Amino acid sequence: MAISISARQATRKTMALVLAGGRGSRLFQLTDTRAKPAVYFGGKYRIIDFALSNCINSGIRKIGVVTQYKSHSLLRHLQTGWSFMRNQFSECLDFLPAQQRIDEVHWYRGTADAVYQNIDIIKDHKPTYVLILAGDHVYKMDYAKLVLDHISHGGPLTVACVPIPKEQASSYGIMQVDPEGLITSFVEKPQENAPTMPGNPDYCLASMGIYVFDAKYLYEVLREDEHTLNSNHDFGMDIIPRLVNEGLAHSHDFSKSCVCNRAKNLIYWRDVGTIDSYFAANMDIASVTPDLDVYDPEWPVWTYQTQLPPAKFVQDMNGASSILRNSVVSAGDIISGSSICSSVLFYNVRVHSFCFINEVVAFPDTIIHRGCRLTKVIIDRGCELPRNLVVGENFEEDNRRFHRSEGGVTLITRKMLAVLREKEPWLFDEFDSYCVRD
Repeated sequence: MAISISARQATRKTMALVLAGGRGSRLFQLTDTRAKPAVYFGGKYRIIDFALSNCINSGIRKIGVVTQYKSHSLLRHLQTGWSFMRNQFSECLDFLPAQQRIDEVHWYRGTADAVYQNIDIIKDHKPTYVLILAGDHVYKMDYAKLVLDHISHGGPLTVACVPIPKEQASSYGIMQVDPEGLITSFVEKPQENAPTMPGNPDYCLASMGIYVFDAKYLYEVLREDEHTLNSNHDFGMDIIPRLVNEGLAHSHDFSKSCVCNRAKNLIYWRDVGTIDSYFAANMDIASVTPDLDVYDPEWPVWTYQTQLPPAKFVQDMNGASSILRNSVVSAGDIISGSSICSSVLFYNVRVHSFCFINEVVAFPDTIIHRGCRLTKVIIDRGCELPRNLVVGENFEEDNRRFHRSEGGVTLITRKMLAVLREKEPWLFDEFDSYCVRD
């Protein structure tokens, strides 16, 4: 039976768990030293900032972040950027690394097991509802509306969903729903014959990896799953299909809770789990009117900000000025007489004279020496590119030197540059090495 409750009451009774422990292998070398949620995004943020900001802006102030693989960079970011939560106001940001709390045999074996192993901590907060989130998606969503929708359904589980092109179905849990929102079927990552939306054969309805459970029911389901033979201990593979088969899972249409761009009425949700999707989402930010509005003061995206001087543009060695088109620059950047188009430069990036930068994502502390021509490139943190390096024009050469994605995006890391320096030392002039932490 549905209960009448306000948004404020609903969020105060809710605890959010952000699952941030995945390997992120499809991002290749970008996750060699960091978890996927800790990857830089949009000139200023980390990917996890979006889920956490949605919680804060929605009024959910009890948050647990579940970590496992390569979590040092992520934990440091959370400690420095998200330490404003106040325990005396019943707010918290708990770090939940894999620590074998249930037994001394298993680390986290799946998303459901990651929650199960922290049941004692969750119970300490006494939530009525538990909101489970993926920490590696980029979107703006009012979780209060989602929780209220869950309460109105009166069932123990609600799954947020969004339409996706049929060709992407193999990467998501695909569902079908009845007119009342009850999920009637659920298939995890179908490799063929994915069920499509009624009247729209080109699109499927995908799970966003966002779930709301009645807390007491979640505890019961996880205990049962722990003792189920051959279980993967995963929400998408085990828990959700089971509850769908029992008629206990409802859907939530993302369009009802999406915080849209103020100038557009488009829903925006991106799984940035591959090099190409990550690159495209950053290019969205650099566009004239981004579909994702990070400039909305009513729904800010919170993050940690390094204290740096303003960005500066100076003339090149011959006195010519820089040219900047449709690009994002950040604090501490210095651009010297170069052309930059459709690019995202994080903080403390140096671009020397006579460079042509087109569709480039440059992570913090990058140095691009004079005369470089870069097209469709992601540069990892702390890279120092030699003079006159050309990337994005000779695909065979890019493949040999760096990592090139299926969509033609070239990824450059410090390790790749070190190998290149050994193999082709003539490319490198003498300059001081530039070492940073990540």
